[in-house]
Amino acid sequence: MSNSQNKRQKPEEKELEKKSSELVQLEIKLIQIELDLATLQAELNAFQRQYLRVVGIKLSGLDDVIAQIAEIQARRNPNDQEAKITASKARAKAQESTRETDEIQESSDEHEHFSPSEPLKKLYREIAKQVHPDLSVDEKDRERRNKYMALVNAAYKACDENGLERIIDEWQSSPDNVIGDDIGSELVRTIRKLAQAQRRIAIIEEELENLYKSSLGQLLQKVLEASKIGIDLLEEMAKQVEEEIIKKKSYLEELIKLESK
Repeated sequence: MSNSQNKRQKPEEKELEKKSSELVQLEIKLIQIELDLATLQAELNAFQRQYLRVVGIKLSGLDDVIAQIAEIQARRNPNDQEAKITASKARAKAQESTRETDEIQESSDEHEHFSPSEPLKKLYREIAKQVHPDLSVDEKDRERRNKYMALVNAAYKACDENGLERIIDEWQSSPDNVIGDDIGSELVRTIRKLAQAQRRIAIIEEELENLYKSSLGQLLQKVLEASKIGIDLLEEMAKQVEEEIIKKKSYLEELIKLESK
């Protein structure tokens, strides 16, 4: 833009231009961090399923053996209330472990390994730039965008590229997207969008940090690091649990023999 054009600009026009430029950059950051969050959430969900299939089912078996041992000990000491409570807690834990592993075994492993393609990530970014709730102009618009964004996230986590394309086609053809306002209103709207985006980025950054610091997130990092040097950490953990099961079963058999005498 020439100097003469700059001079002809009203103060609100200059400010709008500045804020609009800031918003563009912030929206790029927001969309990327939204993608990072959706990716991490899907990766952790997939990893949790994998963990339960490989290690969880072994832990379920161990919990059952421990419960049997506690129950025999409680029967051998009928007046020991502490033993009864221990047996009851052990059985409840075993039942919970069994329920979790049964649900995983009954479910499909179609999405056990989440690995989104680059085209899928690119499509997500393109859609989010248009649909994101922080681009809303009022509460009604935000509510509509929230619904679309939920559909976008669900399709992304399911690696459904066709689903994402259908969502964006529906969004772009919606008559609700046809709007028009004066410069003053647009400036206020842009400033509010900046504030919304900044708040959302701060929230997502905190959520990402919490996910990385969670026990599941830390375990995933350990598994990924171990895989780099050729170690299957989950298999190693499963073997350790199997070894513990063998020890506990041996002890259980001794208790059963003593109880039968």
